[in-house]
Amino acid sequence: MMANSIYEQLFDKLDLGIRVIDQERKPLIYNEKMRAIESMTFSDFTDRPFMDVFNFRTEKESRLIQALNYARVVENKKQTYFNAKGEIITTINHVYPLMENNKVIAAVEIAKDVSQMEQILRDKRTNEEGTRFQFSDLLGESQNFLEVVEQARRASRTSSPVMIIGETGTGKELFAQSIHNESEREGKAFVTQNCAALPESLVEGILFGTAKGAFTGAIDRPGLFEQADGGTLLLDEVNALPLHLQPKLLRVLQEKKVTRVGEAKERPFDVRLLATLNEDPLEAIEAERLRKDLYYRLSVVSLFIPPLREREDDATTLAHFFLRKYNNRFHLNVQQFSDEVFRVLRGYHWPGNVRELEHIIEGSMNFLSEETVFDIQHLPTHIRERQSHSYPAHTGLSKHLHQEESLPERLALIEHNLIFQAMKANKDNVSQAAKSLGISRQNLQYKLDKYSK
Repeated sequence: MMANSIYEQLFDKLDLGIRVIDQERKPLIYNEKMRAIESMTFSDFTDRPFMDVFNFRTEKESRLIQALNYARVVENKKQTYFNAKGEIITTINHVYPLMENNKVIAAVEIAKDVSQMEQILRDKRTNEEGTRFQFSDLLGESQNFLEVVEQARRASRTSSPVMIIGETGTGKELFAQSIHNESEREGKAFVTQNCAALPESLVEGILFGTAKGAFTGAIDRPGLFEQADGGTLLLDEVNALPLHLQPKLLRVLQEKKVTRVGEAKERPFDVRLLATLNEDPLEAIEAERLRKDLYYRLSVVSLFIPPLREREDDATTLAHFFLRKYNNRFHLNVQQFSDEVFRVLRGYHWPGNVRELEHIIEGSMNFLSEETVFDIQHLPTHIRERQSHSYPAHTGLSKHLHQEESLPERLALIEHNLIFQAMKANKDNVSQAAKSLGISRQNLQYKLDKYSK
């Protein structure tokens, strides 16, 4: 009994699904990982006939039954199905008969769950919808925005790496698509991958590809560089890549050759690399989220996209565009914004940038029907009430703490006042205010968001 308990615990620790059935098709082993994959309990598997549990129409459809009946071996077979919760599951399966005295006494199925990798690959399919955006789709009239558009347009003529830096929601991927579509690689592959969405255990295989047998369940699969060969590869949020993989990425970029995980063969590629960062590069380097040598390799051309709050009246220009877009989509006839709405749009701080503006317009228009004017009451409450650019005046501070005041509270109040004084002195220009305070723009933006809540 003790040995059985040890084996049971051992099987439950494995990151592989294991199912063993005997000649009577009763389960001998149904480990924790397999139960998780199939969203079933041990009793779900034991209380019903085997064929009914998995809705097989004939015994030929079951690899386990075939192993029991005919001692058939199956290796490295991919299987996609719905589990008990209705979730799409993809596994790489191995099925073997278990023998005693040359007779089959049981059969084992070993499953490697690759659902997460398959979902990632499905999510990044490219060229079906294609790269839709051109430079003409980048809307804005502010000088600082138009300068970046012109820089990006000029950079599209070459194949140099481009680092696109900007806060979340500023349109970094739109710039990347525009660069690709203006380049000589237009019409060829445009492959994009959000590095923050990659599980650490799968990153290397997805980036560089895998060779069959590299690990349990591994099959021959090209990585992102091979998929983008001849075209453009966009690595979104490249600072989210694990630090230990960044030297390998740097080496691949320098040598223009990639080696799949599990093989020694080097495969040349011709890819233009674009990358995005959603934070200050120097801050990412200092915090050891991004290697300095990789940053310099990726930032041959650097584009800094200004946040919406630094783009003068672009919020109103974009608001008009989104008004037309959702008029068409929702079959409405809203003709204009009221003056009061424009005042609020110009005064709001836009921590989520253009994406936040679009979501606010879309969300508000869900509640319109016969109206022809988008008025102040149609905006969300938090937008109407929160005016981030109405900075409080500096208040005098006594030399002593108040009775119920702590040191952290006093320091926060001092920081609060200094920040808003700097913003006022620099006419709400975050970059200039950050420079005067001696901190990064990203750090100042974080503090502004914190104190504006």
